[in-house]
Amino acid sequence: MLRRTLPRLASVKDRVAGAAKRAVKGDEHFPALKGHPAARVDAREAAEKQAGLAAGEEEKKRGGKAATVKEFQIYRWNPDAHGRPFLQSYFVDLGTCGPMVLDVLQKIKSEHDSTLAFRRSCREGICGSCSMNIDGVNTVACLKPIDTDTSTATMITPLPHMYVVKDLVVDLTNFYQQYNTACPSYWWNSEDFLGPAALLHAYRWVSDSRDDYGEERIQALSEGWDKLYRCRMIKSCTATCPKSLDPATAISALKTMHQLRKA
Repeated sequence: MLRRTLPRLASVKDRVAGAAKRAVKGDEHFPALKGHPAARVDAREAAEKQAGLAAGEEEKKRGGKAATVKEFQIYRWNPDAHGRPFLQSYFVDLGTCGPMVLDVLQKIKSEHDSTLAFRRSCREGICGSCSMNIDGVNTVACLKPIDTDTSTATMITPLPHMYVVKDLVVDLTNFYQQYNTACPSYWWNSEDFLGPAALLHAYRWVSDSRDDYGEERIQALSEGWDKLYRCRMIKSCTATCPKSLDPATAISALKTMHQLRKA
């Protein structure tokens, strides 16, 4: 029994090592995602799958292989049609689009069905506009690699527990209300305190030695005490930031800059 098991373990070890080497090389295809652990994993997977699809396309051109067509079942609902929601199937040749699910959605909208509604913006996993449920997992379509297994369909639905506006577009009103409460200082003083996002952006400019308007920016931030100093260093913003930024430290630095200018 042990003699049969050891070769299998060695084989698995070799396959894992080979996959790791290919993953490191896959980073080169997505340089903008370096330093982002979750995105890096998705980028590696997408690079490997896309390389396989590219090889398949070359073989198809030589007449040796058929198109790699995959089915995508997408949630459809139009409030103006007064009908029930349904799943609509689209068949896409994976060799003719990019490696991510968002690439498929954009191809479907531009070439197959212009009525399909979904949100997208940055395409880099930053804004979260293309958040949706893909095969039962809540994720962003721009960082979700396409499952190239053509024997099964990929199901794409809106984010769960949210009101649907149309197709994959959901009402974000409740989300933004909860999003604002990530910073207690902001929901205590939402009319006056600028909030961590605005202050982090201000610090980005003030800390740049090439910026000629540092004094004016600091002055504008300190005109009303609540704009800057309502921050109590609770650091909820830093703890919950999905991009691992540190707004709390930036706000503290802005306070220090202001005090040094007053001295």
